[in-house]
Amino acid sequence: MKRVVITGAGTINALGHNVPQTLAAMREGACGIGPLEIRDVDRLGVQIGGQVHGYDEHTHFNRQQIVLYDRFTQFTLLAAKEAIGQSGLTFAGELAARAGVILGTAGGGVNTWDDNYRSVYEDGKNRVHPFVVPKLMNNAAASHVSMEYNLKGASFTVATACASSNHAMGQAYMMIRSGIGDVMVTGGSESMLCFGGVKAWEGLRVMSKDVCRPFSANRNGMVQGEGAAVFVFEEYEHARTRNANILAEVIGFAMTSDASDIVMPSKQGAARAIEGALKDGHIAKERVGYINAHGTGTAANDKTECAAVADVFGAHADNLMISSTKSMHGHLIGGTGAVELLACIMALRDGVIAPTIGYDEPDPECALDIVPNVARDAEVDVVVSNAFAFGGLNAVLALGKV
Repeated sequence: MKRVVITGAGTINALGHNVPQTLAAMREGACGIGPLEIRDVDRLGVQIGGQVHGYDEHTHFNRQQIVLYDRFTQFTLLAAKEAIGQSGLTFAGELAARAGVILGTAGGGVNTWDDNYRSVYEDGKNRVHPFVVPKLMNNAAASHVSMEYNLKGASFTVATACASSNHAMGQAYMMIRSGIGDVMVTGGSESMLCFGGVKAWEGLRVMSKDVCRPFSANRNGMVQGEGAAVFVFEEYEHARTRNANILAEVIGFAMTSDASDIVMPSKQGAARAIEGALKDGHIAKERVGYINAHGTGTAANDKTECAAVADVFGAHADNLMISSTKSMHGHLIGGTGAVELLACIMALRDGVIAPTIGYDEPDPECALDIVPNVARDAEVDVVVSNAFAFGGLNAVLALGKV
C-alpha cells in the first residue's frame, strides 16, 4: 500500500486567521473563547463561543461570491487557499483527474438556514433567493473548493457530527493509500454560531456558560467554536519526486460505531477505534507520545475517553501526554478534528505539546497527564487524534514523523 503524507495546511478559527497565528496561540495557551457577537444574543442562555473575530467577508470575496458562499464555505475556501498555496501544487491534466476533495461538516450552511427562516417566518417574506439551496447544502464547500482548484477526482462531504473531519481525513488517507488518487484536499469546517445554531445546542444542556475546562473536576460543559482547517494529503512518492515540504505522515486510521446510544459515549467503541488505528499503522503502543483528545469538557465524554485510553495503553497510559485544544478554540463540531490536527503536526514538527487550558481541579477519573494550562516541550514520534461523535460514531487518526 502507498504511503500518505501532508504537504499543506491552512486554517481560520478563533485562535487565528492562518496556521502560524493558530500555532502561536496554541503554544501560548491562549483562549479564543469569549462573548458572542451575533444577532439576538440577549435571547440566548449561552452567550459565549469560539467565534472568529475581525473577519470581514467583503475583504476576501466579491458580492457575487458572497451570494453563493455560506460562512462555513468561506472559511473552507480561505483555509484551502493557504493549504494548497503551501503545498505548491497546481492541478491540471492527469493530476487534476487524480486529485479530489473530502471535507467534513455537521451543519453545513446553518447561517443560511437561520437567515432565511427569519426572512420567511419573522419578516413574512414569501420568496427567498434562488441560490439558498446551493448555499446551504453540506457539500457546498467541497464543491466550491473543487471548482476553484480544478480538482476532478472524487469529491464529497462527510457528515458524522463531531467526528466529521476525522472521518473525512481518514477517507482521504485510504483513497490515496489504495491508489485511487494521488492528492486529496481534506479537513473540515463549521459555522453554527448564529441564534438558531446556538439555541438548538442549548436544548441539549451540555453547554458551559463561562469557559471550557476539559478533564477538570469543576468542568461544566462544552463551548461551541467555528472555523475551518484544510490539508493537502499526498502520496509519498509523488511528494518526494517534486521535493515537497512534508509536514507529517498519516500512518493509521480506524472508525467504529458504538451501536448503543445516540448521545452517551461508549468506552468500548472509543477504545476499539484507538486500538484499530494503532493496528492499521502497525504502531507499537509505546511509540505513541501524545494524544489530542476529543476532550469536550462534559463529564460523560471526558471520563469515557480517559477510561478508553487507559484500557488501550495499559501501563503506558501514565507516560502519555493528552490534551484538549477545545479548551482554547471551542468545539467546532464537524470541523473540530481538522483544527485539532494542527496541534498534532505541531507536536511532531516543533516538539511543542498544546495544553489543556482552564484546568483547575484534578479529577480522579481523568488521572492522566493532560498537560495542564501551559504548553510543554517534548519530542514525540507518533501522535493520535481522537474524535467521538453523537450517534456513537468514532474516528481516530495516527500521525508520525517522516
